[in-house]
Amino acid sequence: MARPRVAEEAPAALVDPSAAPPRLVRHAPRSPVVITDLSCSALDDADQQSLGVTYWFDAEPVGDPYDMTVHLRGHLKGSPGEDGGSARPVEGTEFDQTSTLENIVPGSGRIAFTTRISEVAAGEWEVVATPVRPAPPGSPAPWVEVHSPRLPRGAASGRTALAPLVRNLAPGVRLGAWPTLVGMGFVVALVLQTLLARQLDLPGLRLPFLTAVASALGLVGAKVYYVLTHPREPRSFVTPGMSVQGFVIVTVGALVSGSFLLDLPLGAALDVTAPGLLFGMAVGRLGCLFGGCCVGRPTSSRWGVWSSDRRVGVRRIPVQLIESGLSATVGALALLAVLLAPTAGTGLVLVGTLAAYVLGRQVLFPLRSIPRATAHGRAITVVVAALVLAASLGALLLR
Repeated sequence: MARPRVAEEAPAALVDPSAAPPRLVRHAPRSPVVITDLSCSALDDADQQSLGVTYWFDAEPVGDPYDMTVHLRGHLKGSPGEDGGSARPVEGTEFDQTSTLENIVPGSGRIAFTTRISEVAAGEWEVVATPVRPAPPGSPAPWVEVHSPRLPRGAASGRTALAPLVRNLAPGVRLGAWPTLVGMGFVVALVLQTLLARQLDLPGLRLPFLTAVASALGLVGAKVYYVLTHPREPRSFVTPGMSVQGFVIVTVGALVSGSFLLDLPLGAALDVTAPGLLFGMAVGRLGCLFGGCCVGRPTSSRWGVWSSDRRVGVRRIPVQLIESGLSATVGALALLAVLLAPTAGTGLVLVGTLAAYVLGRQVLFPLRSIPRATAHGRAITVVVAALVLAASLGALLLR
C-alpha cells in the first residue's frame, strides 16, 4: 500500500512556548511530538518493551465535533537500512501506522493524544508525526497531509520502556497516584472510625481490625464488580480498573458479618464507619483525577479541568472533583448525625449516607466519558436510593 507523503527528516515544529501548559502537566511540550520517558535505565533491557508517542495539537475554536488522524512513522536508531542502505530492516525496528481521535469538541483547547506502539525493539527511536486526512478518490496515496497551524507536524527521539508502565502513563497522569491517595483515604477513614467508636462506647481495637479485613475484601470485590460490569475489556485482575460500588457492597457486607462474629453492636459499628467511609472516598477520588480514571466528558466550558484518561488529555467536566466534593459533603453530614442525632447507633446513619451517595453518583454518571451499559438500571437505582434516603432521614429525625 502506498504511504502518505512524509519527509524522512521532518523538523520538530515548536509548540508556542508562551502558552501555559495544562496544570496537571509537569513540563510544557516544546514539540508537537513527545515520547513517554520513564527515566529508569534499569528497565531499558526488560522484556515487553513499548513506545508511547503523544501528539499535541489544538482543537478548532468553533464548529461541530470532528475527527483527527495522525500518521506516525518511526525507526530504531542504528538499525539496518536507516541511512537508505540496501540492508533490509530487522523486524520490530520500524513502524508505520495511523491513529484517529474521534468526536473532538471544538473549543476544548490543547489536546494530548497518546498512542502506544507495541512489539518494537528496545532502544532509541526517531518518530515523525504528520496530521493527515483521507485522500480524494483516485489519489495514489490513501492519505494526504493536513496543513494547519493547529495541527503541526513534528518529530522526536526517545527510548522504549516497560510496556505495562507505558500503558498507564500519559501527560497529566501520575504513576502511583491512585494507590497512594486511596491508601491515604483508608487511613483517614480508619482514624475517624476509631475516634467515633469512643463516642458510642465500642470496645477495644476489634472494630479497626475488622475494618482493615473488610477493606481488603472490598478491594477484591471492587475488582470483581468491575470485571463483571465491563465485559468488553480483558477479564484480568492485572489490568487497571476497580469499581467503588463493588468495594462498598463487599466492605459493608464484611462489616455486618464480622460484627456478629466479634460480638460488636451492629448498628453502632455501622454508624461510626459511615463518616470515615465517605471522607476516605473523597480523598480516593482525587487519585482518580491524577491517575487518569473515571474521567468526565470533554468540554469547551471555562469551568472544565484539563485531565487525561491515559489516552486523551483534554479539558473535561471535572467529575472526579465533583464526586470528591459530594463524598466530603455527605461525610460531613454523617459525622454530624453520629455526634448529634439521638438515634445514632442504630445503623440508620450508614443507610442514609450510602443512599445519599448512590443518589448523587447516579446524577453524575451522565457527565462521565464512558456511557453506562444498562438502559433502565440508572433510573431504577435513582428511585430506590431516593426512597431509602427519605425513609432513613425520616427515621433519624422523627424517632
